[in-house]
This record gives sequence, C-alpha cells and structure tokens, in this order.
Amino acid sequence: MTTDPQPDTVPAAVRALRRSGPPVRQAWAAYAISQAGSGIGAGALPLVAILLLDASDWQISLLAAVAGIAGAVAVVPLGPWVEFHRKRPIMIGVDLLRGVTLLSVPVAAWTGGLTFGQLCLVAAAQTVGTIVSSAASTAYLRSLVPGDQLVMVNSRWESTMWTASTLGPPAGGMLASWLGALAAVLIDAASFLLSAVTLGRVRHREPVPVPVIAGRGRHSMAEMTAGWRHIGVHPVLVRLFGHALIFGGCIVASTPLIAVLMLRDLGFSPAQYGLALGVPCAAGVLGSVLAPRIIRWAGLMPTLLAAGAARCLWMAVIPFAPGTTAGLVLIIAADTALLLCAGIFNPAFSTYRMRAVADGYLARVTAAWAVSSKVAQPIVIAAAGVVAAAVGARVALLGLAGVLLASMVVLPWRSWTTPDSAVSIGPVQTAGAQP
Repeated sequence: MTTDPQPDTVPAAVRALRRSGPPVRQAWAAYAISQAGSGIGAGALPLVAILLLDASDWQISLLAAVAGIAGAVAVVPLGPWVEFHRKRPIMIGVDLLRGVTLLSVPVAAWTGGLTFGQLCLVAAAQTVGTIVSSAASTAYLRSLVPGDQLVMVNSRWESTMWTASTLGPPAGGMLASWLGALAAVLIDAASFLLSAVTLGRVRHREPVPVPVIAGRGRHSMAEMTAGWRHIGVHPVLVRLFGHALIFGGCIVASTPLIAVLMLRDLGFSPAQYGLALGVPCAAGVLGSVLAPRIIRWAGLMPTLLAAGAARCLWMAVIPFAPGTTAGLVLIIAADTALLLCAGIFNPAFSTYRMRAVADGYLARVTAAWAVSSKVAQPIVIAAAGVVAAAVGARVALLGLAGVLLASMVVLPWRSWTTPDSAVSIGPVQTAGAQP
C-alpha cells in the first residue's frame, strides 16, 4: 500500500505545480519536451552545414548572424499580434512552425535538395519561433499561475531549462557521432511537434486580451514599439533592461574568446574545454532550485539585485588562469559561481517582470527584450573580436570583465527596500506608457 508523500518531503516547486492544477502541469510538460529537444539539437544546424554542405567558416558565422538578426527584425511587427490574441494557439502555431521547418532539413538532405540558403531560412524561423513563443508563454503563464506561486513555477521552468542545457548538448553530440548529423535535427523537430500536441490538450479558458476588449489592435508603429516604451518609462524595468543587454552581450561575446584562450593560448585539450563548458551548468540548476527559498528569506528585490550583481564578478577571474590543472579548476570554479548566481537571478527577474508589467503589455515587453538582445549581442561579439585581434583574447576578456563590473551600477539599487507587495500588476503611472 502506498501513501502520498508528506508535504515537507516534496519539493516546493512540485507542490506549486500540483496546487496550480493540470493546465500548469501540461504547460510545463510541453515546455520540458521542447527544451529537451532544443538541448539535444543545440548546434545541429551548423553541424549539418559543415558535414553535409562543407560550409566554410564565414558561412557558419553568417548562418548565426543572419538567422539572429533577420529573425529578430521579423518579430517586431508580430509583437502586437501576439499581444492582442489568445496565447495558447500562438504557442501551438510556433511549435508547429519550428517542428515543420526543422523536419524539412532531413527531408531535403535525403532527396538531395538541401542548400545553405534553406538552412538560413530554417535558422531564422527558429529565432522567430523562440522569441514569439517566449513572449506568448510568459503572458500565458501569468494567466495560469496564482501570483503567490509565480516564484515556485518560474523556478521549475528555470531548472528545466538548465537541465536541458546541461544534458542535451552531450546527448546530441553522441547521437550525431552514432547516427549522423541529421539525428539531432529530427529529435528537435519531433520535440516541437510533441510540445504542440501537449499544449493542444490543455483545458484552460484564457481571458480575452485587454487590448481586444479596449478595441485596439492596429499594427501601427506605436503598437509595435509599445514594449520598448513601456520599459522606458518604468523606473526599475529600464535599468534591468540596460543591465540585461550589457550582461548578455558580454557573456555571449566571451564564449569564443574563452575557447581561444583555453585551446590556443593555454594549451588545454578539447576534452578539458568541454569539461569547463559542461560542469558549471549544473550550478544553474542548483541556483534555480534554491531561488524560491532565498526569495522567501531575503525578499524578491534584494535577491534580484544581489544575484544580478554577483553574477558580474566572476568573469574577471578567468583571464588570470594559468595553463595548468589549477588553471582549469579556476576557470570551472569561476563559471560555476557565475551560473549559480544566474540561476538564482533568473526566476527572481521573471517573477518581477510578470508582476510589474501592466496587462496588455507583457507579450510585447518580453518580445522587445528578446529582440534587443538578439540585435545587441552580435554588436558586442564583433567589438570583442576586434579587440581580441588587436591585443589578444586575454586582454579582450579583461575588457569584457571590466564592462560587467561597471554594469552593476546600472542595477536599480534604490529599489532594494521595495516590499514584494508593492510589485503588482498594473499600468505605469506615466502617460507615455500608453501606445
């Protein structure tokens, strides 16, 4: 005979999902399925380009740049459409888009018609789908989850993402080694199609989007830019937005520089480099699990600010690592600390943004955030690359670390004492917030 576990033996995030009911659990299952597929399929399209099309180095870079920027630009006019319509059908639609476009890659390869241009289009569709899905799912999740459970549920979403990011790429690499480059693409495509089916089973009546009730919905320039303007007039969000652009750009720009530093300058092996990339990701899972307890103890804003500042400290350690075992340990330890802080910060930030953004703006704010990141990151990568070419990867990393340390000033420190109850959903009291 079995009995249900006692409440104190069940993780708080699991209890939150249970209390939220079947729709939240089904939405989480769909998210977990798509994240698992994306983890396995990470890097699959460049791998296909290299192994099947013999693409050059500049073409691989072009694939990433064109897909990111073209996809981000395409999302801008879609922002109002997402905001003014029910979110679950949109989430299902973009899952189908991503699944079908990925499925076209192995079909074209098997029929001998695969081209580099097709890969660029598929990659752009993945970017569009990712941004639109994030915008729609953020607003959808807020309609599903009671306010007092947002931290717990965001923690579960975050830990799911980190787990997929930790386990997926090695699994995808092994699949590509055993079954070929198209295997990971097929699994990624299947995960999106299965996610769409899972979302289709959710039984939850969404509230009518606020702009539709108000009779708005014109896809004018004002509507398309409302997400940025809403951020701009919010005294806390605008600072978090600026800090996020700096942090994301520096982290993405540091990845190729760390590869150069470890593999060329310090003489580490590819296996050691892979170890340095993989091991710290477990800290992201740990941070996301710890986040709800820390927020309950310290409060939402102190947790957000402390973790946001702490994640900026650790890159400064990496350029001083020697090419020895101690240096490898130092790099792994620095990345582990950085990702632990990021794992704590992200659920706190997601919860704050869900609570702080007014009804009728959340999808556009989320899309504006993602589009800005997609545009800013290539700029920071290019600037860091120019510096590295001139003075070396180690100095370029030191420069990025300095920018990260300086970005701590941008955080909204005056909000440290803001009580959690004051972070509520409602319009920003500024006329410029209205589209």
